[in-house]
Amino acid sequence: MKRRWFELGPIRPPSEGRDRSLLIRATRNCPWNRCQFCTVYKGQKFQYRSVAEIKEDIDAAHALSEELRTASWRLGLGGRIDRVVLDEVMNGSSSLHSSDSPDPDGQELHTNCLVNVANWLASGGQTAFLQDADTPIMRTPELVEVLEYLVKSFPSIQRVTSYARAKTLARRSVEELSALHQAGLSRLHVGLESGADEVLEYMEKGVTAAEQIKAGRAVMGAGISLSEYVMPGLGGRKWSERHALESARLVNEVGPDFVRLRSLAVRKGSLLYQKMGDDDFQILSEDEVVAEIGLFIENLDCHSYLASDQMANLLWEVEGRLPQDKHIMLNTITGYLSMSPMERLSFCLERRRRSFFSIYGSLPPEVQEVVQRAASAIKSESADAAELVGEAIVTLKQGFI
Repeated sequence: MKRRWFELGPIRPPSEGRDRSLLIRATRNCPWNRCQFCTVYKGQKFQYRSVAEIKEDIDAAHALSEELRTASWRLGLGGRIDRVVLDEVMNGSSSLHSSDSPDPDGQELHTNCLVNVANWLASGGQTAFLQDADTPIMRTPELVEVLEYLVKSFPSIQRVTSYARAKTLARRSVEELSALHQAGLSRLHVGLESGADEVLEYMEKGVTAAEQIKAGRAVMGAGISLSEYVMPGLGGRKWSERHALESARLVNEVGPDFVRLRSLAVRKGSLLYQKMGDDDFQILSEDEVVAEIGLFIENLDCHSYLASDQMANLLWEVEGRLPQDKHIMLNTITGYLSMSPMERLSFCLERRRRSFFSIYGSLPPEVQEVVQRAASAIKSESADAAELVGEAIVTLKQGFI
């Protein structure tokens, strides 16, 4: 019996979650894994996967898709995939309870794979995302083979995307990247983070601004859509202005299709968490991060779409097409900074609470207590309101992904 599970990595970009992309794990973990702010792959060893392994995963995803489609027709739904179909397959498939998976319990991984395929089919089956952190580190001919097999197995796929490290891309020729594009790779998501070499070095990003530019231009030259992630707040107070200005300069030189904001959220377990308060790194307040984003946007001179689609961002509304929507985004920032101090504190607390709630559905008692204490301080306009709100926001951000 063919297996009905495939490997799933830990993360994917927010846009791929919204589009419910099919997840195919091409490599395991991150080949660099030293960034001070990241906790995702800590303690995990990077591993290549063979083309044969990846193809087996694609076959497993295909088998699940056929199982779901068959159930839909059997239920008289004409191929439509919904919760009824998913429940039918989950309740009636013995393969979900087999012991042929690396998951000790078996069922959880099988179920997660089935849900991923069902959501992908329900959304149209048009997008796929290759995990984990740096798929282009694979040998180009092998990745071409994987891409061609994926597209052949699922003709409905119109977009294939992946994360990539700029260091890796800077070592790839335009010809190699063009071969990947021709094989089906549509878009790369790259963690630019900062255009300031001081910040990149301090955060142990493992790449220079010049290499970021080289990598971005190569991707664009190959016809692959480029999504660059900038991390407001990453320079702390020491490098805030330079971080904003140099990041804008770098983005202007590359001209990516997308600029995605992902404001810094320092999580426990990260190397950066241990440095908070050091002379070289003092974390910015919410207001300071918003002002830094304003400086960054003000200095952008490119034709990109700026997205604020990550829960770490305070102002979700700061989004639009550059350059035509720049004034709208800057007006949003000005509007926030023009609020009274208590209004800003109330706004920040509520936004962060809502973000946490959107992930978990409720606040744990210990988190609720911290948030309520901050809310009461705002209501009474207490002198320690800013301190208590700051404490609550740090606590809430620990749950951000």
